[in-house]
Amino acid sequence: MTPFMGASPVFSAPSAHVPAERVNLALLSFVLAFLRVFLRVSAPPRQSHSLHTLIPLGLAVCASLAFAQPPPPNQQRDLKVEKLDTVPAGTAKPIRIPVSYAVIVGISRYRNLADKDQLHFAESDAQAIFTSLISPEGGNFRVENVHMLTNDKATLAGLRREIDTWLPSVAKQDDRVLIYFAGHGFMHQGKGYLAPFDIDRDRIADTGYPMDELGNVIGGKIKAKSKILLTDACHSGAITPEDTENINHTLGDLSKSLFSLTASRARESSFESPDLKGGHGVFTYYVVQGMAGEADTSGDGVVTADELAEYVHTQVREYTENRQNPTSDKANYDPEMLLAYVPSRARPAAAPAPKFGTLIFDSNMDGVEVFVDGKTIGVLEKGKPVNAPGLAPGEHTVQGVKMGYEPDGPRQEMVYPGQESPVRIRILIPRRRNKAAADLLQEGMKYYHKGDELDYKKAVASFERALAADPTYSQAAFYLGRTYSALFDYDSAGRSYKRAIQLDPDYLEAHANYGGILLDTGDVDEAVRQLNTVLQREPAHPVALTLIAEAYRFKALYPQSIEAARLAIGINPKTAEPHLWLADSLRLSGKFAEARPVYDEYLKLSDFDSKFAGKLNYYVLGSLVGMGRKKRVAERDIWNDYHNMAWYGMCECERKAANLDTAIADCQKALTYDAKDPFAHYTLGLAFMTKAVNTGSVAELDPALKHFQQMLDLNPDMDEASIARKNIAAIQQYLKQPR
Repeated sequence: MTPFMGASPVFSAPSAHVPAERVNLALLSFVLAFLRVFLRVSAPPRQSHSLHTLIPLGLAVCASLAFAQPPPPNQQRDLKVEKLDTVPAGTAKPIRIPVSYAVIVGISRYRNLADKDQLHFAESDAQAIFTSLISPEGGNFRVENVHMLTNDKATLAGLRREIDTWLPSVAKQDDRVLIYFAGHGFMHQGKGYLAPFDIDRDRIADTGYPMDELGNVIGGKIKAKSKILLTDACHSGAITPEDTENINHTLGDLSKSLFSLTASRARESSFESPDLKGGHGVFTYYVVQGMAGEADTSGDGVVTADELAEYVHTQVREYTENRQNPTSDKANYDPEMLLAYVPSRARPAAAPAPKFGTLIFDSNMDGVEVFVDGKTIGVLEKGKPVNAPGLAPGEHTVQGVKMGYEPDGPRQEMVYPGQESPVRIRILIPRRRNKAAADLLQEGMKYYHKGDELDYKKAVASFERALAADPTYSQAAFYLGRTYSALFDYDSAGRSYKRAIQLDPDYLEAHANYGGILLDTGDVDEAVRQLNTVLQREPAHPVALTLIAEAYRFKALYPQSIEAARLAIGINPKTAEPHLWLADSLRLSGKFAEARPVYDEYLKLSDFDSKFAGKLNYYVLGSLVGMGRKKRVAERDIWNDYHNMAWYGMCECERKAANLDTAIADCQKALTYDAKDPFAHYTLGLAFMTKAVNTGSVAELDPALKHFQQMLDLNPDMDEASIARKNIAAIQQYLKQPR
């Protein structure tokens, strides 16, 4: 190592290696080149009128080329299906600490090296690693299972005794083994050597510990399931930059079967600093900090290999101002490998999602009594908002009443879990309403709020009688439309909304609800017209903006959908639905990187108990026209439908970014909300097949075949069906060939 202010190059940068069980790389390179020229494997945008999934007829030929070679003897053909986490929310995963063994080597003072080549803090680094490993809030190694060699104890004979003999003799198949080395490394005649205490630079081959030997021990003699190598073996002032680079590549060769985290990449310095708790190598300092819990980004008390690698890389880069970059090869280890368990750092289980919301009322006049679901919450004074907390999620009927004036309402306001929603009460028109009609309206509202089919029918009768008593009563016509909608009688609902609009052309809620019914029945053009009527009068009407964003999305007018959704979000950033239409329109516009976080935001905002979702009447229960959905959406669980859409959208974004494992997990999550979604099955088939071609792993062909077939079973008339059939034929042809 060098002091932090130094700048001499050091060691690291392990090179990536392809596991032996993969198919011939030359053949795969040819196949992938062929695929890039002749194949376009893409998933549909989930709408019937504009499907862009095109795979030419050359697929069968290409698939035969990709899979024709027999797999190597060790290759497995087991079906590997990504599994969703089945641990219930708020419960900790059971932690199993494996039996663990470690050898720690730290050499600051070398017998045969000049003063300028001696190190300052390698011994203290080894002590820090030892303390971290044996800590119950860290590595959880038993003290007797950790052997430490420092300075004059770390001779060549000592290293061989502990690494070559002791570790293989004690480690069993399910155990964990860790080797840590802080010291010098040298190259000699093209081979790398770790430098023991008694290294002689004139006789490196005889006195150094060969890295080939280390690789043979780790790869062959040690049988442990988890193998960890932490090395800070190349230090400036001792070897040339060229030797450093060669040593880094040699260490990289060792990482085929273990988690290998090295202090720096090729031709870089590995720094020491006296400012780190009395003096440490920067790399080791942050390894210890990470294993003490700082690397636990998930907050579950477990430090995994991926978490430690990311933490050490980030912190060392920052501390050294990008002059030192720790490296690890993510392709060659289990990212969830347990390195440390720090239960005290585990964050408490997330609090349950909020079950109630709040309406905040504000009035334009003094002395206005406000009712929520027929119950008074008090009398408002102008300019003094009043809160109504503890309301169940879903729609609530609100009404403001002042003697001598027409009431504001009754009308519907949405309550979202954990959110505060403002409600403006406006008393404007002196009373002229027929009292008998007003009483019948209130009677109908009582039945409407009970929410079962029989009471809905009683509400219809009351609203009809109110209209008979006062044929100009637009509110009675409006609630008649809402009640028919709740009964799935969309024709009668549409007629009632139209009547309310005819009686009161400025009845914006009637226009918005009518637009929702039109969306639900597939008349998107007329829905847009009704919603535009609302927005011309009230440009910041959040419901109309949300619905028109949905309408534009299904008309493939993605820029307009994006604009409307963003306006709706700007009015109320905590409303979930416009985030969904924004994300979908971004994805369908090809803006996959922008879409993914918006899907995430939708899922976060709608993350409440699904039993409440049925109470959330989104003015329209959601139009899924053009998505192969023939069943009336009002009869579906719209919360599940929307979550299926969001997870599918994230799946497609990740597939486009070539993050196939993440895409597969996301599509599998989509299927937990709708197991009969043909689009998710089709996209899963594409993801598994692409992964098989990219990696040469035959195991991915089984799930690819399964999902293509499930897609055909669910909807054999989709535009993508012909592509799925060709993929199935290509896979089956390959699987029939002798191995």
